Amino acid sequence: MTFTAALGALATLVSVAFCLSTLERWRANRKPHEWAWTVSMAMFASASAAYFVAAGLGWGAWDFRAFYLFGAILNVPYLALGTVYLLGGVPLGDRVRSWLNLTAAFCAGVVLTAPLLAPLDVEGIPSGREVFGPGPRIMAAVGSGVGAVVLIGGALWSAVRLVRARRAMAAVPAPGAADRPASGVTPGRLVVTNVLIAAGSIVLGTGGTLFGSGDAMQGFGIALAVGVTLLFVGFLVSNPTRPTAAPTLSPYWREVHDLATAA
Repeated sequence: MTFTAALGALATLVSVAFCLSTLERWRANRKPHEWAWTVSMAMFASASAAYFVAAGLGWGAWDFRAFYLFGAILNVPYLALGTVYLLGGVPLGDRVRSWLNLTAAFCAGVVLTAPLLAPLDVEGIPSGREVFGPGPRIMAAVGSGVGAVVLIGGALWSAVRLVRARRAMAAVPAPGAADRPASGVTPGRLVVTNVLIAAGSIVLGTGGTLFGSGDAMQGFGIALAVGVTLLFVGFLVSNPTRPTAAPTLSPYWREVHDLATAA
């Protein structure tokens, strides 16, 4: 197996693990943002699998269509939908999800039926502007661009909010270990989570330019593997250290939570 194919396999395995982890949490909690992340990671796994096949066998028409649809157009908007649910609430998230589902169905129809205007580069990364007409390219630009802005902006804003909350609580005596929140997720860990999510999104958004070394296919594979790994680590950091059915916060951590929400 070539190094490029190994990168595709790694990105696929990490995204499948991420998808199964978010699915498990959604089944336990029924939180809509976790379902949005599950859908996004399933799409990311599909795009990574298409990349893996292309790295080993060369690009085919259906491999490239799947890679373009799930990787360049749809997976970032669904990941950003989770941010909308977290920061905007369920009513806003539900409205955005309805429109996003309709838009995703339309995009799928366009990408799966659009004619290929040029032969595919079987060894490198085919360029959308050479292969597709304006429709799929506009969809990719809007989907990845708007989704990345929402995702990165939301992650950074959440991190800033939590840092402000911690500073506001600096004068309050720190609690002991027994006074930690029952969920096990402290504001500091949430800051780390948001920073990792933003970093992973930026790496994925570069399309491999951060790791370019003359081999575009390999650089893109490094970006895929590193980006999804950062996202997954961020998710793992946000997991509670000891789950409970109904955690009860001490007055200290309840005040931190209230400050973070109001900041």
